[in-house]
Amino acid sequence: MLPPVLGFALAGLLVGSFLNVCIHRLPRHESIVWPASRCTVCERSLAWFENVPVVSWLVLRGTCRTCGAPISPMYPVVELMTAVVFAGGVSVYGLSALLAVRLAFACGLIVLFAVDLRHRILPNVITLPGIAAGFAASWFLPPGWISSLIGIAVGGGLLLAVAELYYRVRGQEGLGMGDVKMLAMIGAFLGWPLMVLTLVLASFTGSIVGVMLIATGRGSLQAALPFGTFLAVGAFVAAAVGDPILVWYLAFYR
Repeated sequence: MLPPVLGFALAGLLVGSFLNVCIHRLPRHESIVWPASRCTVCERSLAWFENVPVVSWLVLRGTCRTCGAPISPMYPVVELMTAVVFAGGVSVYGLSALLAVRLAFACGLIVLFAVDLRHRILPNVITLPGIAAGFAASWFLPPGWISSLIGIAVGGGLLLAVAELYYRVRGQEGLGMGDVKMLAMIGAFLGWPLMVLTLVLASFTGSIVGVMLIATGRGSLQAALPFGTFLAVGAFVAAAVGDPILVWYLAFYR
């Protein structure tokens, strides 16, 4: 019998393969269940041995077996990322109901991370059901429904206010409604304290990346960064080690 961590890592590889389908098809408004996986260039349906997570990409050297078109390294990266998240999740939460909720939340974050990075959009089909699912779960599990409700209201409301202020001052959109809904989803799952921490971490990392891009001549002050991608990174950190970070930070004010 496989140890739980190894078993969940293998399950994460398989789930990651499905998340790749979601990442590719959701922005195109295509079905995620039909047709079967196929090459995006020659559209040949893939054989089962071409769908083995990570291994197939390595064996095929990142190209289609038929037409030779390159296959993005994002595919194995997503699969490995999901495997690490699943293994880490069972290590942190054990075999519990909270584990199932956190893994579902993590899967949504991975899809939003990649889609926003590629397409600069955050699909409603992930964020809106995510808000409802996070709030529903909070009636039975942490963070509790009150913290979840505050997280939804403050998370969505805060970014909405920032977006409106930016538009009035600069005359152009700085944040999209997708970011607003995504932060509300994070608040629903993690509660308002970890939602605030997520926003701080996302803003901090986004600022660092923005400054680096400007310094290297690869970006400008007007360049749009995928803030949803940074929110996803911040939410992962907050979910994993957010409570110790908050305890450490609040200790300075005691």
